[in-house]
Amino acid sequence: ECYVQNTAREYAKIYAAETEPLEGFGEVPEIIPIFLVHRPANNIPYATVEEELVGEFVKYSVRDGKEVNFLRRESEAGQKCCTFQHWVYEKTNGSLLVTDLQGVGMKLTDVGIATLAKGYKGFKGNCSFSFIEQFRALHQCNKYCEMLGLKSLRTSHQKQRKATAMKSKTLPNSSSMKKTVPKKAREPRDFIASEH
Repeated sequence: ECYVQNTAREYAKIYAAETEPLEGFGEVPEIIPIFLVHRPANNIPYATVEEELVGEFVKYSVRDGKEVNFLRRESEAGQKCCTFQHWVYEKTNGSLLVTDLQGVGMKLTDVGIATLAKGYKGFKGNCSFSFIEQFRALHQCNKYCEMLGLKSLRTSHQKQRKATAMKSKTLPNSSSMKKTVPKKAREPRDFIASEH
């Protein structure tokens, strides 16, 4: 838990540094640090400790991709969380996604990370890699994505699906394929017949 959240925190710091010079971008989500405490005299010897977040707790993204949270799309914090996810996805070439973003205002906690099945640079997340595909298919860019110059995922995903569909439509089936004979083996009438 500490490893995942603190890894996401490091990405959030880089994201904040990249957005800082952008005029009008404003405050960015901050993933609060979490610490592991060893208490040898206690029945439960390990515990995690983090800053207490006071206020309305909101889930900006969810782990399973099925739930739609309108606060995610309509609030500034929600839009910036979506942009952060898009930014991480693009920075890691689609290999890693910070998900399950939740917290109070711009302070986030208990986040998750999805990686490809093999992981990313030796790191394996705590969420299914299917979340990456779900994000890629469902993400809708907003003004903050545009300010950062992030490429639309929907367009590339739709183009990829369209190209795959076109390939399957244009591939000839075996009954419509012409058989070709090497040049030396052709007789003149075979050559003429194939032109008709």
